Amino acid sequence: MRKLEETSGYQIIEDWMASKSFSPFDFQLKAWKKYANNYSGLVVAPTGFGKTYSMFLAVVIDYLNNPDSYKKGCKLLWISPLRSLAKDLQKAMQTAIDEIGLDWVASVRNGDTPQNIRRQQERKMPDILLTTPETMHLLFTQKNNSRWFKNVQCVVVDEWHELLSTKRGVLTELAVARIRSLSKNVRIWGISATIGNLEEAKEVLIPYSNVKTTIITSKEKKKLKIVSLLPDEVEVLPWAGHLGAHMIKKVLPIIYENTTTLIFTNTRSQSELWYQLLLDSDPDLAGQIAIHHGSIDKKLRNWIEDAINDQLLKAVVCTSSLDLGVDFKPVDCVIQIGSAKGIARFIQRAGRSGHSPYEVSKVYCLPTHSLQLIEVSALKEAVKRKDVESRTPVVLPYDVLVQFLVSLAVGEGFDDTKTFELLRQTHAYSQLSIEDFKWAMLFITKGGNTLKTYEEFHKVVFDEESELYKVTSRRISMLHRMNVGAIVSDAMLKVRFMKGGFVGMIEEYFISKLKSGTPFVLAGRVLEIVHIKEMTVFVRKSSSKKAITPSWKGGRLPLTSYLSHYLRLKLNDALEPGIRERELKFLNPLLTAQNSNSHIPKSDEFLVEKIKTREGFHLFFYPFEGRLVHEIMASLIAYRISKIKPITFTIAMNDYGFDLLSDQEIPVDELNIKEILSKENLMQDAIASVNASEMANRKFRDIAVIAGLVVQSQPGKRKTNKSLQSSSGLIFRVLEDHEPNNLLVRQAYTEVFNEQLEEARLQEAFQRIARSKIILKEASGYTPLSFPIKVDSLRNTMSNEKLIDRVKRLQNQHYKLIQ
Repeated sequence: MRKLEETSGYQIIEDWMASKSFSPFDFQLKAWKKYANNYSGLVVAPTGFGKTYSMFLAVVIDYLNNPDSYKKGCKLLWISPLRSLAKDLQKAMQTAIDEIGLDWVASVRNGDTPQNIRRQQERKMPDILLTTPETMHLLFTQKNNSRWFKNVQCVVVDEWHELLSTKRGVLTELAVARIRSLSKNVRIWGISATIGNLEEAKEVLIPYSNVKTTIITSKEKKKLKIVSLLPDEVEVLPWAGHLGAHMIKKVLPIIYENTTTLIFTNTRSQSELWYQLLLDSDPDLAGQIAIHHGSIDKKLRNWIEDAINDQLLKAVVCTSSLDLGVDFKPVDCVIQIGSAKGIARFIQRAGRSGHSPYEVSKVYCLPTHSLQLIEVSALKEAVKRKDVESRTPVVLPYDVLVQFLVSLAVGEGFDDTKTFELLRQTHAYSQLSIEDFKWAMLFITKGGNTLKTYEEFHKVVFDEESELYKVTSRRISMLHRMNVGAIVSDAMLKVRFMKGGFVGMIEEYFISKLKSGTPFVLAGRVLEIVHIKEMTVFVRKSSSKKAITPSWKGGRLPLTSYLSHYLRLKLNDALEPGIRERELKFLNPLLTAQNSNSHIPKSDEFLVEKIKTREGFHLFFYPFEGRLVHEIMASLIAYRISKIKPITFTIAMNDYGFDLLSDQEIPVDELNIKEILSKENLMQDAIASVNASEMANRKFRDIAVIAGLVVQSQPGKRKTNKSLQSSSGLIFRVLEDHEPNNLLVRQAYTEVFNEQLEEARLQEAFQRIARSKIILKEASGYTPLSFPIKVDSLRNTMSNEKLIDRVKRLQNQHYKLIQ
């Protein structure tokens, strides 16, 4: 058997790469060889090392060596989570194809693809189709769609780590399984950044026992330089948010020193704020900086991406919209504003700079309050140990199952026996029972046992002639196609100038709170509402110097458990003699104040602080588990205390801890604190402490949309969030009363446990507390750890006094107490 390097296909690619002064990396060569030997697998390499070429060129080499085994039509199907990713990849692939001399066409198909291009693709599918999971399922709803996929030789799933732990990942698994049922010899490959569970990631994507699989990792490692930007002085009583603005003068020199800098924020609101701050601080940057996030007009986003490549911009303030894949070679610096909240996310963002494999990725960390410097130290430690988060795959989402069955029925129809076998081959549905599948069949044909009297839920019928399950109603088919996918968001309104120019998108819940004439910021512009008509907000430019920054739901990212772990480790080391880390050395006055007035918890300790102030009695807990876990822990512990004595609490939290505030003395002491923090009866108390039924009701809204129980998008209109909640809430109550074992209702409770109650992480946190020494301290005033939590609670209270003035007053009151 000839070596791959001896084949004509390899020689052609090697010559083409040499003409560009490239030579293949070791992992690329391995991928080409494994592909040639009929392997499927996972390619793992740092950003900028050419993961795309490892698979794209593997298919090209194989075609050049075996042209007779490739038939007309789509040969390579490339699935990626982001539309912008597909556009850039298509451009790179088509350039390579043309230079190599192939007559192939690479084409993109997603929600942005014009109608005429779609029709053209349907008549003749391109050789390479780049698409998204949702668009794949939309293609399955087309009549006679299997002809497009019967000659596919390879399916590549790009950025698999981003899809793995989501329902979009399940859509991807189903798409791969169906392609595999149509094209018997198809090879399946994933492209991924490093994650903690690579083997599991491979098994989820390629769970087929008769397929040879491999994981190919890059020997080459990306060099990463992490620099923390230190404030001029440390705040002993820090608070979140304001410090970033004070450090603009440290950001401006970095922008001017570099060709192009990406400034990452965690939320769209924060990106709008930072864009304005930079312009206000240096008006000369006008025209040289831009803002990029998911609610900005697509044309403007595309222009920004092109402008970065053409080196026309000095800086772009962005969110995770630029985390993935977009190939920005001129970017030589990244600034992370505030906490990245996770190790993998931080590494991904850092990798956007120094995109050449031989360059160092430079990332500056700018804290929005002093304590975030401990996170920078924690990130450095995690990167040094090469420790990143795992992603947990989704199992048995019945809403996606129901949607998939209806998609097949809208398209060509399906045989129930063969489809059950196909489902069982996937990781997500490998444990699907025949009883649950029969329930799903009854649900799509009759609406299940409870909704069978309503004709609108009788979507699928059995066609006697073809002996297949099909959708025969044109209206049901149309509505289903309009609502395919697993992303459910609040209703988005278009923002358009009175003269017609499109600005971007805004969530309905935010805009509904504003009156006409109220100035707000979007895409870096100050606008004011003229009027709202249907799903469009008509605006004009405002001359106001003050404007409201929009908020988008889900804007707060949770701190990952891995970063929490390293954060606790760094606190453990904080006051060790001879500490060399500049972040911890800088924070010494703050940490010393915390230790002398209360305590700094070691990694095997758990700190609780009792503080009495003018407002009442506070109880601060510090699990360092992230805001979402703290929200549940706070409710649970408040519930346990209320069983000792009936008492009402106000709850506040941040990523480091939470506060229970009462106007009565809180009955917690050394004798009962262990019982209050016990791991016994944990989930029973968690359920009792929150309204689990109401949480499941709200979670059911998204499930009902995905399963098609309620319709979000209709021709010319889109249901509001309020309307969706009302419709789905009614169905939820009916099902819970009359069919409590309905799989969609059960799924709502499961998702509440796994996602909102974070059952696994909550259990782990309480087990860790059980192993720890509990330190109960009384402090005379707010401590450096408790003060940021207090300030977070002030943001949610109404007052005529500005937040910054209230905070300064509190700082002055308590600074003397902790000195």
